[in-house]
Amino acid sequence: MSNIYHYASVSKALDDLNEMGFTFDFNLHEEDIIKNPHRYEIEHIYRYEGDSNPDDEATVYGIKSSSGKKGVFVAGFAANSENDAARVLNEISIKGRNK
Repeated sequence: MSNIYHYASVSKALDDLNEMGFTFDFNLHEEDIIKNPHRYEIEHIYRYEGDSNPDDEATVYGIKSSSGKKGVFVAGFAANSENDAARVLNEISIKGRNK
């Protein structure tokens, strides 16, 4: 996997990914990402950084599952917004950088 970073708004990232066929909402199925991270590959990472408020920062992942399903996962950067699925996706992203 080669990471592709895009700096845009979250809505622009979602629009672009949707146009590329990433239509499934993995936020609604985050338990499977947590339990089976080996089934997922991050193909795109869009980062949005707010101008002045760290709570406005977010990452949009374009994910492909081993079954071929393509979709998105949106994770915020605020200290209280990170969940287990976001941590797992961060691990997948970090591992992919070393390949």
